[in-house]
Amino acid sequence: MAVRPPNRLRLAPRWPSLRRLFGKASAAHAHGTATGRVIHDYFHRKAHAQGYTLSHSQQRVIDCMAQHATALLGSAAPPLPGLYLHGAVGRGKSWLLDGFFQAIPLEQKQRLHFHEFFARLHQGMFSHRDQPDALATTLDDLLRDCRVLCFDEFHVHDIGDAMLIKRLFKALFRRGILLLVTSNYPPEGLLPNPLYHARFKPVIDLINARMQVMEVGGPHDYRSQARTHTHQLFTQGQYIWPGTASQRQASNLPPANAPAIALPVGPRHLPARYCEDRTIGFTFTDLCEQPTAVMDYLELCRRFDHWIIDELPSLADCSIAAQQRFINLVDVLYDQDKHLVLMGQRSLRESLDGDAIDLARTRSRLGQLVEVREPA
Repeated sequence: MAVRPPNRLRLAPRWPSLRRLFGKASAAHAHGTATGRVIHDYFHRKAHAQGYTLSHSQQRVIDCMAQHATALLGSAAPPLPGLYLHGAVGRGKSWLLDGFFQAIPLEQKQRLHFHEFFARLHQGMFSHRDQPDALATTLDDLLRDCRVLCFDEFHVHDIGDAMLIKRLFKALFRRGILLLVTSNYPPEGLLPNPLYHARFKPVIDLINARMQVMEVGGPHDYRSQARTHTHQLFTQGQYIWPGTASQRQASNLPPANAPAIALPVGPRHLPARYCEDRTIGFTFTDLCEQPTAVMDYLELCRRFDHWIIDELPSLADCSIAAQQRFINLVDVLYDQDKHLVLMGQRSLRESLDGDAIDLARTRSRLGQLVEVREPA
């Protein structure tokens, strides 16, 4: 019996489509691999330019970031888990986060200080409070087509915020957004208050399940090294003490005990001591002993680039609430890169001896200011 030869004509039309399919996959893989190299090359050039030697833990994070970039841009494979970087202050967490954000060749990305994002989230949810899902509607407004979201300085100290963070993280993971976070705390160290920590445990479990947790360690506090960030306004600021009349005159600063000026901030007024062009001045009491919030500082940062904060007390003598407001204020000024002149009666080290949980970060950041003491 004759055997019928295979119908090659029926198979032939499939080859062009198969070649196109494998060609696209190969091109995507090559593009993703190239993107991984871009991440590595960017960090090594940046470290060399700034005189840094990458620590072993930083190199591990960079390797991981390169894998994330490759997966994100190289194929349609399921995305890798998010990345949660934690460690002591000054170990380069924000430097790594900013580097990844700048290096990844993607337009659908956002990098925000967690304070700023959370403030916008609260504001948006209030505006959309009549919607069936105010959180989802607000995220649509804030994120749009975002594929990579970077949060710097993530921390939780309030149980009300903690419950919203749980909903937020679940919503972000559902949207398939690659989430990168830095924090001074490992997930288990978030919301350390024993009254509330157990209620926050589901969020910790969610972070551990959906994010790769990596510690950024090393013996050096990079912020304590010689200043190499001359392009940053914040690092060009000063801490002046004890704030005498001659020091104020030499630095062209307003006199002490200036009368208060009613400054409109949102729906209310805050007492300021100086306001001219893009420069604003307050006392510590004006901003930190009053019920101010991150949203106030953010609005002021949109209007003023140069800040004067006078009469810094010993934080150990202040309430925890006042200490926390000062921490939040410094976080915002640092992240928004504003020029700061801070004045107090004692040395900076003595003034920052308080009990609030995040003061180590504030000491590290303010330690980059030039300390100016009147000659004896």
